[in-house]
Amino acid sequence: MLTQQRKKHILSILRRDGRVVARSVAVDLDISEDTIRRDLRDLARDGLLQRVHGGALPASPAVQNLEKRQAVSTAEKTAIGRAAAAMIRSGQVAFIDGGTTAVQLARQIDPGLRATLVTHSPLVAAELADHAAEVILIGGRLFRHSMVATGTLAMEAIARIRADLFFLGVTGIHPETGLTTGDAEEAAIKRALIAAAAETVVLASPEKLGAASPFLIAPVTAIATILTTSDVAPEELRVYERLGATVARAPA
Repeated sequence: MLTQQRKKHILSILRRDGRVVARSVAVDLDISEDTIRRDLRDLARDGLLQRVHGGALPASPAVQNLEKRQAVSTAEKTAIGRAAAAMIRSGQVAFIDGGTTAVQLARQIDPGLRATLVTHSPLVAAELADHAAEVILIGGRLFRHSMVATGTLAMEAIARIRADLFFLGVTGIHPETGLTTGDAEEAAIKRALIAAAAETVVLASPEKLGAASPFLIAPVTAIATILTTSDVAPEELRVYERLGATVARAPA
């Protein structure tokens, strides 16, 4: 089988099963596992999958630049944002992550809500500028890919706050590889926010479920709730419930 045929075969398995096991593909095609691993490296370099131990998982489209991410699952992100905004109660302190779904969340918050909203995203803060809520903007080094503050200054500010809720954005969520994102420093900031919040809610638009990115934020067991949309099949979500997460489904 030619290289391009093998790669098409690998991608078809990924679409069908949601994962590729290198050893199984090698046995099926009667070729070496090294050859399959080389194909996986090429496909990962092209952004078509995410390599993991023993094979590969779907690559998240959420690692693209901000402009492209704004066009992915827009209706779903609006629905998730609306449902997330309804979780914030008067008097609470809530962390809001950066990213396109977090911006939708900010747009859906009741302008009259009396709460304290903390974010390291200038885009999210700008959406809240005319709200009654107290808005705290965490500063630091600007990570332009997601338009969020990172680095030591951001970490120190986060460590001084205790929040009731953290609305976490991810690029991938998978029962085995956990909650992932595309940048190591951004992953560290997200871990700090999880540690500083009593409860973490993952904003999980459908394309992020079952996908993986290079840098681990935390295992699924570290979060309380996965908020996705009502059109995701229940059987796709049961594995997360078995890991202890509550699954909430935002109506369209």
